[in-house]
Amino acid sequence: MLRAISLPKIHVNSFFQVLGGSLLIALCAQIAIPLPFTPVPLALGSLAPLILGAVMDKKYAVLAVLLYLIEGAMGLPVFALGGSGLARIMGPSGGYLMGYILSAYIVGRFKSVTAMVAGSAAVLAVGALHLASFVGIKNALFMGVLPFLAGDLILKPLVAFSALRKKSY
Repeated sequence: MLRAISLPKIHVNSFFQVLGGSLLIALCAQIAIPLPFTPVPLALGSLAPLILGAVMDKKYAVLAVLLYLIEGAMGLPVFALGGSGLARIMGPSGGYLMGYILSAYIVGRFKSVTAMVAGSAAVLAVGALHLASFVGIKNALFMGVLPFLAGDLILKPLVAFSALRKKSY
C-alpha cells in the first residue's frame, strides 16, 4: 500500500533559511579546482551541508540540499564549476551531490565533530559508489576517495565544527 509523503510545514523564517542554505551550497560549489585525473573536482560544495547541519534543524538542512539539487537540475549553474542539469546529477560526480543529502541529515541529527566526519564520509561513500558504475570500484577509490580524504575527513569537519561552536555562544 502506498502512503502519501508529507513534507514538513515551512514558516517564512524557515523558508528563508532553506533558500539561504541552498545559496550557500551553490556559492561554496563555485570554489572548485578541476583535477586532470578524475571527473570529480576538488570543491568546497561538500562543506556547506556540514555547516547547514550544524546550524539548522536537520529537516531544513536536508530541504536546503534538495532545493540546491532541484535548482541545478532545472539548469541553474549552481554545481561545481558552474555546472547544471540532470546529466550532471546522473554523471560521474553526481553521487557526491546526492551524498550531500545524507551528510546534512547526519550532521543535523547528531551535531558533533564525529557526525561531521561521518557526514563527509557519507558524501565520499555515496559518490564513490556512483562513480564506480562509470570507472569500476578500484578506480573510483583512486579517483574519487583518496585525493579527497584529508580535506573531507579532517579540514571540512573542523571548519564546520567552528560554525557549530559559534552558534552555541
